[in-house]
Amino acid sequence: MELDHGPSSACTDAGPGPGRPAGWGERADLAQHSLDRYFAAPGEQLLHNRHPCAPGDDEVFNFWWLAHVIDARVDAFHRTGDEDWLRRARAVRDNILARNGGSPINDYFDDVLWYALAVLRLADAAESAGGGREAELREEVAVIWRHVRDNGWNEHEGGGVAWRVQQPYYKNTPANGPFVILSARLYWRERRPGQLEWARRTMDWLESRLVRADGFVEDGVNRNGDHQIDTAWRFTYNQGLYIGACVELARVTGAREYLRRAARTARTAIAELAVEDVFAHETGGGDVGLFKGIFYRYAAGLAMITGDAELSDFLLRGAERLWRDGLAPGSLLAGDDWRRPPEGPVSFSTQLSAIMATEACAMLAEAAAARG
Repeated sequence: MELDHGPSSACTDAGPGPGRPAGWGERADLAQHSLDRYFAAPGEQLLHNRHPCAPGDDEVFNFWWLAHVIDARVDAFHRTGDEDWLRRARAVRDNILARNGGSPINDYFDDVLWYALAVLRLADAAESAGGGREAELREEVAVIWRHVRDNGWNEHEGGGVAWRVQQPYYKNTPANGPFVILSARLYWRERRPGQLEWARRTMDWLESRLVRADGFVEDGVNRNGDHQIDTAWRFTYNQGLYIGACVELARVTGAREYLRRAARTARTAIAELAVEDVFAHETGGGDVGLFKGIFYRYAAGLAMITGDAELSDFLLRGAERLWRDGLAPGSLLAGDDWRRPPEGPVSFSTQLSAIMATEACAMLAEAAAARG
């Protein structure tokens, strides 16, 4: 499935330089188009994994990166109302299915949950636009939810969703956080009690095993079959996932205690992981490149709901640093450390984090303007 990239599809280093726009909406537009400009690939590949792309760079099918592209395109639709972004989101969804043998399921429970969250948002957006095919998308999400419930949850480590089929004993935040969020969102829409019960059950397990007393969220437990927690894996997306899970449970239950817990985690994450207003230590591209964008997505949602000006200001300052210091000269290519331009090839995961953060800030800026 080849995406229609339009006139800006050439992977060149041409692009706005020192005169980059200050407005978050215009920045978000440029950021969205930068993914096509630098990473567009012909045919089924759709997006190169790196820019510039070298032989062997595209050997890995990054299922979960592409799921976040769907989410990012839906962000652009909500910001602009332009249904072309929904067409682009659908094209990515169709590409994932085509490359995965027509199925939304693979061996990684976190992968399929990221996909389900994105497709659920796409279905909601399509319904609001009157575009049709929502039933097909919603059934896909339901299939994934049942698959994770029936095959991902087990009693190793007292419960929780496994990371992948081949390691049923290994439980981590990247699998359990999205299952809480998806279950709560499905309950919000469908009001089936089992969905809320699974959201609560999974959240209880996550908090009992991987959330510290100060709110910091550990990555996983029992990866090596030794019941140990991976305390050295200190990643921003784990913090963001727990924040998002708390926000969704607060919405469906009305329990504001979840918002207090989310705010605690946000403060702790910033104190422990941020340097000069950015998350500077998650470098090297690859999967790690996506982590900051996930934190931004869910932390911005928390700031919107609670009116947390301190959190909002942190997010805006960090993304401002990206746009001031973290882009390659004469281009829109982003680095992993937003305090400086990238050195060497850029992963499309890294570029996607920059897009997600910029969209989050556009949302925050729009809300601030609406409040006057």
